Amino acid sequence: MRSASGNGFDSSDSFAVSGAAERTARLHDIPPSITPSHGDDSHLLSRIASPADVKALAPDELAELCREIRATLLAYGHQHGGHIGSNLGMVEATVALHRVFDSPRDRIVFDVSHQSYVHKMLTGRAGAYMDPNRFGEVTGFTNPDESEHDQFVLGHTGTSISLACGLAKTRDMEGPGSGIGNVVAVIGDGSLSSGVAFEGLNNAAEQGGNLIIVFNDNEMSIAGDFGGMYGPLARLRASGGTAQPNLFNAFGLDYRYVESGNDVAALVSAFEEVRGIDHPVVVHIHTLKGAGYDSEETHANQQNASTLPVSLDSPTGVHPTDNVNHSEPWHSDHCNLSDHEPHEGQCEASHWQNPDAAIGKPDDPRKHYGKMAMAALEPRFAAEPGLVVISPATPGSNGITHEFRERAGAHYVDTGITESHAVAYAAGIARAGGTPVVATTASFFQRAYDQFFQEMSLNRSRVTVLDFLGGLSGSDNTHSGAYDVTMFSNIPGVTMLVPTSARDYLADLAWATAPAGSADAPAGPAVIRVPGEAILAAERDATLLPVTGGQIADRPQSASLPASASSASGGISAATVRGTVSVTAQHAGARHMLDWRVNQTGSQVAIIGLGNAYPLAEQTAAALSDDYGITATVIDPRQCTSLDSDVLESLRDGHQQVITLEDGQLEGGWGEKVTAYYANHHVSDGSRNPHVLNFGAAKEFTDRVPLGELNERYGLTVEQVTEAITRCF
Repeated sequence: MRSASGNGFDSSDSFAVSGAAERTARLHDIPPSITPSHGDDSHLLSRIASPADVKALAPDELAELCREIRATLLAYGHQHGGHIGSNLGMVEATVALHRVFDSPRDRIVFDVSHQSYVHKMLTGRAGAYMDPNRFGEVTGFTNPDESEHDQFVLGHTGTSISLACGLAKTRDMEGPGSGIGNVVAVIGDGSLSSGVAFEGLNNAAEQGGNLIIVFNDNEMSIAGDFGGMYGPLARLRASGGTAQPNLFNAFGLDYRYVESGNDVAALVSAFEEVRGIDHPVVVHIHTLKGAGYDSEETHANQQNASTLPVSLDSPTGVHPTDNVNHSEPWHSDHCNLSDHEPHEGQCEASHWQNPDAAIGKPDDPRKHYGKMAMAALEPRFAAEPGLVVISPATPGSNGITHEFRERAGAHYVDTGITESHAVAYAAGIARAGGTPVVATTASFFQRAYDQFFQEMSLNRSRVTVLDFLGGLSGSDNTHSGAYDVTMFSNIPGVTMLVPTSARDYLADLAWATAPAGSADAPAGPAVIRVPGEAILAAERDATLLPVTGGQIADRPQSASLPASASSASGGISAATVRGTVSVTAQHAGARHMLDWRVNQTGSQVAIIGLGNAYPLAEQTAAALSDDYGITATVIDPRQCTSLDSDVLESLRDGHQQVITLEDGQLEGGWGEKVTAYYANHHVSDGSRNPHVLNFGAAKEFTDRVPLGELNERYGLTVEQVTEAITRCF
């Protein structure tokens, strides 16, 4: 068992604190910033500008550097939030890597790069973690635009070994002129479950040459480690690296084991042994995730946190903990999504720490609607043995709570970080007559593109996909969901539903998961884009929906349009809007699910708002009415797989403009299909060919740009849409 204690803050140290930050510091016994006061350069971290400075330290200073880094991470987590737990566990390993290897000539590739904060501190970016005014200077992942020490932009998992193989291949082909020395891949036990990681191991063994794979084993993925390989890994740990079968030896790889993965001296020694090696080797290091957070026992008594003594028994600030080797299936404790209460060891909440400023705020859309979906599915488990929820890791982020997983038992499966496998697995369940629901983040589903085409769609598998965090957001460039509509809605045979309320969301879920043979069951896979912030905000504040106030009629919508509908005034009549759909709706019972909904009938302008952009449609319509006396038709399409040709044809009468709004990539997206419809169905009477304006995102990667700024950039504001509409008259 790893031993040590303390939380990395010596009360005798001098730090500049004030106001709320000072109160937080007293509560948690950590500094809000370790930037030295009065220009004091006595702190080691403040003097580290490059890896050369790490090499220049005396051996007995390395532990102090680790302590200061850990204190900085703890403070940064409370103020800014982030992937703090994984970085706390990698403090000593990262210091040792830069002590031994010569970055950037020696190439270090961090898998996912959740754990790259310490690497950034040691490569000239420490100020971005020490000074609150500079927190926004760096992204949470490696990025070559920030530093020559970062090899790739990485926010997805499992690829480090493959990337390292590529770097090593070029070095070996070009020889000394390549400028590349040692190649090091750093990968965690959770990432190792990803199929591409095994492909990389397979290639590394065949390729040969210098390649060092640092396997960070902290016995914890995001929610837990899942898969048959984790039993043999546990036996390797228990045996000091001698047990068989040895997964890495089986691939033909050399292997070393370091039990003391949070001992910087032991790690320096281990890395020195493999530096310059002439063949691939795995260095398996046993670390403690969240090392430096409160222990589980301390955490349980957090009510008295302000009076707990600060233990300084360890120079690096690592507590002893028993929070390991739990027996429940997901191998984690019962912290249950408390993102502001992480602690050492197998703690799910330490995957992502919200800043203290977020404490007490309501759930974000992912958790809100995720919990809602699980609450709707759970009562069906007893009567539907084939109903299974599948999460390729990250369940807590999407509202799949610890309690739900415990109650669901075999009806819940975490496949680990294996999106491709999860979708193919779901297709197998569907083929056997089961009802699979696969839930994860939009950007992660990109990793399963081939399985969506082949195993799911080509085979017409009854798979339901819950697509979280789709659309525009202020996320980093590796986690943007702006491309989900262009991906899912263009796969043959897929029905993509885009609900704009909790009621529609649950109705879509019920329809998509209807037991096989039900009258209304879809004939193939269905993707449900989980509502985002704009929808949730409107549900919490009905004034954000000024046309309907959130009050909409029951399905089918075409039977109950507002009483003000009048074809005589140039608007759309209830009789006109029958909402037939294209052949994509392969089942007669699916028809009403794919009908577009007309929530206000009017003339001159029709505004069609897809998903998260729907509240903007109502707000724009209200502005047109208030400022220009125009009563616009407002339409919620509810899905983006097919066009409701009856509605589009009806708009020819009395509408000079059709406006499409979407919070995703415009090029190849949904709105352009409406434009193409009118272009391809041009009529001889020019007055019956409405002018179409499409609003959406540019085809680009964005990195931590606030959502409001993105909306301004893409013209997705009431003022900009209104101005474009009126300019055309």
